[in-house]
Amino acid sequence: MSTGSSNPLDRSLGLWQLVLFGIAYTAPLVVLMTFGILDRASQGTVAGAYLVATIAIFFTAASYGRMAGLHATAGSAYAYSRQAIAAPIGFLVGWSVMLDYFLLPMLTALLTAIYLAASFPDIPKWVFVVTFLSLTTGVNAIGIRLASHVNGLLLAVQAVVLLAFLALALRYVIAIHGAASLESVTPFFKADVPLSVTAYGASLAALSFLGFDAVSTLSEEARRPARDVPRAVLLVAVLAGLLFVAASFMAQLVDGDTPVGDPSSAGLALARKVGGDLFSTVFIIGLVITQIGAGICAQAGVARLLYAMGRDGVLPKRVFAYVYARTRTPLFNIVLAGIVGLLALFLSEEAGTSLVNFGAFVAFTAVNCSVVAVFLRSRAVGDHRNPLTWLLFPAIGAASTLWLLFSLSGDAKTLGLIWMAAGLCYLAWLTRGFRRPTPDLRED
Repeated sequence: MSTGSSNPLDRSLGLWQLVLFGIAYTAPLVVLMTFGILDRASQGTVAGAYLVATIAIFFTAASYGRMAGLHATAGSAYAYSRQAIAAPIGFLVGWSVMLDYFLLPMLTALLTAIYLAASFPDIPKWVFVVTFLSLTTGVNAIGIRLASHVNGLLLAVQAVVLLAFLALALRYVIAIHGAASLESVTPFFKADVPLSVTAYGASLAALSFLGFDAVSTLSEEARRPARDVPRAVLLVAVLAGLLFVAASFMAQLVDGDTPVGDPSSAGLALARKVGGDLFSTVFIIGLVITQIGAGICAQAGVARLLYAMGRDGVLPKRVFAYVYARTRTPLFNIVLAGIVGLLALFLSEEAGTSLVNFGAFVAFTAVNCSVVAVFLRSRAVGDHRNPLTWLLFPAIGAASTLWLLFSLSGDAKTLGLIWMAAGLCYLAWLTRGFRRPTPDLRED
């Protein structure tokens, strides 16, 4: 075990490697993979849902960037809120984020299995789930450098497939409806669709943006974390937002004339609609590549979160803070994330998405509040920070993410609150009825 130094993890990532990691984590093709679910949830205003989510995420990403510049630690929202607000709050945020991070590898495996099972119905879905999780776990176990290089290659393939879809969709829409249809606002807004419905769609669409949060978990593996991590966080959020709004707009226009059938495989139907059987085959290949890249990133992210909590003693230190000396990776955490991913054999896509987003919105709100807390504390000691960027922007971000949190389904909020209550009980046991302090980060 290699935990004797202040940072046993491997500092090898530059700015663009961090950006590529974040974009790969967002899985650009997810906008098409989840289109049917979002179309049903937002009642045909998918582009509007992504636009609302992009605005909310922009302010939150700015808050992540500011906190990453102050605290270059692997724990992301967990570390920021415990240091800026209070250790117990940080624990509960970290506990909520575990729900998000733990279930995201499961969700990527589930999405992959759904599409592959639709293309190869003779093969059981569990075969795709187990094969997928074995592959992503193996790449992460070898090391972060390999994961970064693999993600760069996979992202290039995803970009080609997504750009091909946009070009084919543009040709299809112009041929069927004429160029004037590109000025339509109906993918964003419909008079008979309440804003609350679009907001519910946005609460699901926000899942696509988790890459910017994942970047902050790699602060201890970035060569220049104080400079590069904040930049990478904002770049990932902005680039992802532009991609998602553009792709969902074109998909909505294609879908408009003859809506696709099964929501869970709507992306495949859209690909076949604009490009025939050949492009639908290319789309399936791109989808699998997308999900492998996202799965690698998802497991890397949860492994680093568990490492940070284990190092702090919040989780058993000898287990969760273990770093395998040969590859300098938190090996136990990586394998554990792969095992939890087997829940893909039992959960539905919509249920998994809602549960993942509950933890994400708790984390987003906490990071925005952490920036406000830093601002208020700094003013108390005479350090006057810019109130626009340190107070107004994070306040807008917190209000936006809370709105999206309350827009989730009732079942997701209920299960999320049960998970948080379990975390509160564990914290009470850990601190012997809150008589002992929550374990703190100890810098060697």
